[in-house]
Amino acid sequence: MKLDGCTALITGASSGIGREFARQLAGRASAIALVARREDRLHELRDELKANVHVFAADLSQESEIARLGDWLDQEKISINLLINNAGFGDYGKFAESDPRAVREMLAVNTVALSMLTRRLLPAMLAQKRGGILNVSSIASFLPIAGFAVYAASKAYVTSFSEALRSELRGSGVTVTTLCPGPVHTEFGRVANRPNEKRITSPEFFHVAVEEVARAGLHAIENDRPLIIPGLLVRTMIGIARMLPLAVFRLAARFAR
Repeated sequence: MKLDGCTALITGASSGIGREFARQLAGRASAIALVARREDRLHELRDELKANVHVFAADLSQESEIARLGDWLDQEKISINLLINNAGFGDYGKFAESDPRAVREMLAVNTVALSMLTRRLLPAMLAQKRGGILNVSSIASFLPIAGFAVYAASKAYVTSFSEALRSELRGSGVTVTTLCPGPVHTEFGRVANRPNEKRITSPEFFHVAVEEVARAGLHAIENDRPLIIPGLLVRTMIGIARMLPLAVFRLAARFAR
């Protein structure tokens, strides 16, 4: 899908990768709808971009908010043909010690909101025979990760759902791309880490700049690529890991305790 002149909707646009998507699309899209909980940050970003930007504050862990977002788009006559499902968050620590409310909200944002917003906007894209859907997953989607049990499972859903939907839409004019970043310097770690819990860390050389991640995602959707893992090192390591039997990771998890 060509991005020039598109009308894009970006969830989780108030920070991190979502904000960078907006910055990189500002000079190309005819209009951008920014969606996140923190309305003040969305207005700051809109002022920075100096483009045709619409702002909608919503808590996507609430399904009623997804319906409200869809109604707002209809009322404002904003016809989306590029959907970037970027909103999501993690929770690091043992599942038995997790906050049930945090677990429910994480599943709601990472899987339900992504699915239901796609369902709301997809029919119009199909009618126009033009559209692109970019779902932000994670390298965590490829492997079960102790301490990240629910997050990794939720991202496995995103990757699987995206691949299946892409197959369903083949030949329709609507494409689906999955973006699977590794560690990126955003607010993700601060949100995922529980109080008084050992912090999750990754070697600096393993990180990929947020600008590179967003650029890779947009390039992939424009070139109709099914899946992209930004960063050569990350891509290589995940490629090797995916070839290893699950027994290897079970053994590694035992020694990591």
